Amino acid sequence: MAFGLVGFGTALGERVAVKDVVGSYTEDVERVLGYGYDYVHIASVGLTDLAVSAGTAALASAGVSARDVDLLVLAVADVPEYLYWDAAAAVAHRLGVRAEAVLISQGCVGGVTLFDTVAGRFATHPSYKTALVIGASRVAEAYMNRFDTNSLLFSDGAAAAVCWRDALSLTWRASHAETDGAYADFFRMDVGGAASPFSAGEAPAVRDAWDIMAHFSYDTERFAAFAEEVNDRTARAVHRVCRQAGLSEDSLSWLLLLNDNPRVLAEQADLVGVPLARTNLAWAVEHGHFGAADHLFGLSRLSLSPGESVVVAANGRGMHWAAALFTA
Repeated sequence: MAFGLVGFGTALGERVAVKDVVGSYTEDVERVLGYGYDYVHIASVGLTDLAVSAGTAALASAGVSARDVDLLVLAVADVPEYLYWDAAAAVAHRLGVRAEAVLISQGCVGGVTLFDTVAGRFATHPSYKTALVIGASRVAEAYMNRFDTNSLLFSDGAAAAVCWRDALSLTWRASHAETDGAYADFFRMDVGGAASPFSAGEAPAVRDAWDIMAHFSYDTERFAAFAEEVNDRTARAVHRVCRQAGLSEDSLSWLLLLNDNPRVLAEQADLVGVPLARTNLAWAVEHGHFGAADHLFGLSRLSLSPGESVVVAANGRGMHWAAALFTA
């Protein structure tokens, strides 16, 4: 069973220079500027608005009608417009898709695991021929500071692709995913769930990098070891999909990671064995981190020759690690 990507679409928030807005998000301006990002995108519309726009563009690019879609998969890393609400179903309805809709909420890694979802559905549903996959990110500013939560600077945007069964363009060949639930509490929001519902006067926020430091008792060596583990397991996911596909890492034309800061991208690329110039570094610093949309955004910008291969790989809240390999 195989499928290929045949059309892409993107929808991005307004592009703004980090240096022009960082002061309105944090007092620690020099630290944030030191991450190395030049621009981020900030949207005035909702997550599903961005998803619908990207999905519409992808369908048009592929020349596919919404009524011909057999499966829609939406990956999100943020709280959508409403709770107790299926954003994937809402996006499908607005697009005019009358088919199964699947919501993936695994943080930033969802933009990679969604390909596994398509592969699985195509394998178990022989009648499915066409899937629309969308990754979307819209920071819920009431709960998360896009500049001060992590060492990635978060942007608002969505990217989508149409997947055709047996298509020969940018064909999916292998996937790998793994989870370590020991880190499940990282970046959670402590208020608002059944354990601690919202109450009047509270201003809940997601846990941030300082809470992770607290988890490791502010021991810098333990925190550094965790950061190394994140990078090692991301590289391991890449190694495993390359082995499944029978390819060597140095034969990859591209390695698309999260739109992380340049230091992390350089460390992960070195562990994989791919030159930094063949990663998404340039797009990361120019656009910021689109959550679950990073990889579809990167794939939409590639121009591959027949036979060239690309791996998309990520780590995400959960914690999860995943990779997928495609060949043009």
